[in-house]
Amino acid sequence: MIEKSETLNNQAILLASNGSYNEAIACFKRAITIDNNNYLLWYNMGITFRDQGKLSDARNALENAWNLVPDNEDVAETYATLCLMQKDYEQVQYICEDGLDYNPLSTHLWNLLGVAEFNKENYNLAAEYFEQAVSINPYYEDALYNLKDTYSQLKNVKGEKACEERIKEL
Repeated sequence: MIEKSETLNNQAILLASNGSYNEAIACFKRAITIDNNNYLLWYNMGITFRDQGKLSDARNALENAWNLVPDNEDVAETYATLCLMQKDYEQVQYICEDGLDYNPLSTHLWNLLGVAEFNKENYNLAAEYFEQAVSINPYYEDALYNLKDTYSQLKNVKGEKACEERIKEL
């Protein structure tokens, strides 16, 4: 019987959903030997490593996925989020800015840029990024909360109240 990468991918997802991470990773690795340029295999393996708590392995797999499809917003967002978890703010910025070149209306990437700047205590720049996300989607809840917190740090009472009002509308 000939193994197919799609079948191994599906099997790995089922194994991971049942908490059998090592077996799932083995399936992903086997599938990747068959189809090394399939970003979805790398992406799913990265998610599985992340869920298993192996952030370094997750990052390597997600970087491979991102290198294959740098224009894929889901891959960029997941990879940037993982880098954010590891406090690699420079890489977050690089991934997000690259992703925004492909899709300047990506609220999630604008928001992630803001989170990175907030964590670096660059509140003015963080506010600009959150404002950009909210200008694209005025009801993007995460960005609204982040903007509210940033305005609080900046002592921008009017801005903070405006965010609170918008959040109440949700």
